[in-house]
Amino acid sequence: MSADVITRIRALIEEQQLEAGMKLPAERQLAAQLGVSRNSLREALAKLVSEGVLLSRRGGGTFVRWQHENWPEQTIVQPLKTLLADDPDYGFDILEARHAIEASTAWHAALRATDAEKEKIKLCFEASLCADPDLASQADVRFHLAIAEASHNVVLLQTMRGFFDLLASSVKQSRQRMYLVPPVFANLTEQHQAVMDAIFAGNADAARQAMMTHLGFVHATLKQFDDDQARQARITRLPGDPLAHSRKNNP
Repeated sequence: MSADVITRIRALIEEQQLEAGMKLPAERQLAAQLGVSRNSLREALAKLVSEGVLLSRRGGGTFVRWQHENWPEQTIVQPLKTLLADDPDYGFDILEARHAIEASTAWHAALRATDAEKEKIKLCFEASLCADPDLASQADVRFHLAIAEASHNVVLLQTMRGFFDLLASSVKQSRQRMYLVPPVFANLTEQHQAVMDAIFAGNADAARQAMMTHLGFVHATLKQFDDDQARQARITRLPGDPLAHSRKNNP
């Protein structure tokens, strides 16, 4: 029975175009919608969680988890992963690359997005407001990829998808560090809103500028965080630092 319920849940996710970070209906509602018992539903949900299709939060519900697609990671992404492992500062190169790519995807999306694609962008934006940073970061990535899909430019879309792991890492790190600061979180939300509004209005120039402003803000804020962290590290190494003395005597 659980295999049949799993099939129905997968079909529901596809039919309703539920993106990563989006929440499934409450258990009682979902069981009624699928016409199955709640025990059968729980068993099927647990199986999909173990397979990495869904993500369950105690008291928070069940969410769709991002599923990797089969892209040529070894030839495109792996060399860049190696660079990042050797020197995290290459993360700023990723942000610069995003400037070049996503300014174009936003511009084209404003001219070419269909109603269905606009709805998808909107759903991803709403999901990115989730309080859970893991789910929000997945939705954030999907927001940017949905814009790339709406650009109807195969080369740009393939490039964005090929760099997905790096993009996901970039956005997740951004959220972990930036979304803990309420004013920064508010700025990011407003910037995403501005990008979406410009695309929906069909204003290509405004969409490109809004995306550039957003990524520029991310770049500048992360650099400021890094500078602050380096400054704090220097302070703790100053002579007479009581913490440094304590660490020396209590290794």
